[in-house]
Amino acid sequence: MTDTTYEVEISRYFDAAPEIVYRAFTDPEQLAQWFGPLAFHVPLDSIDVDIRDGGHWRMTMVSHVGPAMEAPVNATFSEVVENRLLVGYEIAENIPGVEDGTKFTLSIEFVPEGDGTRLELRQGPFGEELREMSEIGWNQSLAKLDGLLATPAKFRNDPDEFVD
Repeated sequence: MTDTTYEVEISRYFDAAPEIVYRAFTDPEQLAQWFGPLAFHVPLDSIDVDIRDGGHWRMTMVSHVGPAMEAPVNATFSEVVENRLLVGYEIAENIPGVEDGTKFTLSIEFVPEGDGTRLELRQGPFGEELREMSEIGWNQSLAKLDGLLATPAKFRNDPDEFVD
């Protein structure tokens, strides 16, 4: 008997050009302002990005409730098309209920749509509970990204200004 697995699939429109949305995924200062679910933040000094085939996306989400609660992201890119596509994977390590070595894939497409961008995200495979957590986390993160993209640059905060 095999365990059932699920994939997170999210399609979301942003009122910004693909290159602007793509940059929010590749610029550490912007990642620090939006990445992570509502109960987490990502300290700028935890972010290390190398956006190329074979590069990486590393950062640590830290809980607002208890700073000792951290969730590291350590993804490797297998395909990068500037302003269009990020494809990669992460190997599970120390995730409750997930066997170490499990490979999760991630695909993020930045599709031009009118004056904006249709973001097509797919991630998995997950068990049911981890799929639900991932979907909630991505939807909350993307809501924060939507707010960031709607904020003129001159009004954006320094990402570490309000973090202890």
